[in-house]
Amino acid sequence: MTPEKRVVVGISGASGAALALETLRILKNLRIARHVTVTPGAEVTIRHELGAAARAEIRALATQDLPPSNLAAPIASGSFKVEAMIVVPCSMRSLAAIAYGTGEGLLARAADVTLKERRPLVLVAREAPLHEGHLEAMLKVTRMGAIVSPPVPPFYSGLADLDDMNRQIAARSLATAGLDPEGYLRRWTGSRDS
Repeated sequence: MTPEKRVVVGISGASGAALALETLRILKNLRIARHVTVTPGAEVTIRHELGAAARAEIRALATQDLPPSNLAAPIASGSFKVEAMIVVPCSMRSLAAIAYGTGEGLLARAADVTLKERRPLVLVAREAPLHEGHLEAMLKVTRMGAIVSPPVPPFYSGLADLDDMNRQIAARSLATAGLDPEGYLRRWTGSRDS
């Protein structure tokens, strides 16, 4: 019997809660277990950007919805095997906590474990413009093995609407983490004008 694929999804307080929701929807449709932790800042952002019902949907989409203060959760240990971790959206506060190994809350601890176990860690960093401290933290996590993947829309893929854009960004984040998003990702096939 093939073991169940598992992914950790950290949701931090940066703007872009719809990206987290779309990531969870795709993972569920791919039948990949979703171990989710939502920071206190993300609770506020989700409510503000998507409304109260969105948090209930995130809970329903999670295989496990883990409190951010639960440092005894399975995802806080390297012995809990996962395919990858995605922090979507990733605030600069969470990125800094990961870069400097503070272990501040379950999201940062799970990311620390992901790095030490040399598993894929994708940080969908949401901030603009960036100052030197942001860039230094991004460089630090990149050198540690994480991939900083800002949610840049693939304009070449003929996006129909905002939902389509969110789906493409979520699918690209999954592909960056080494997961096959199957038909959710529109891949570049070349230009007919060449």
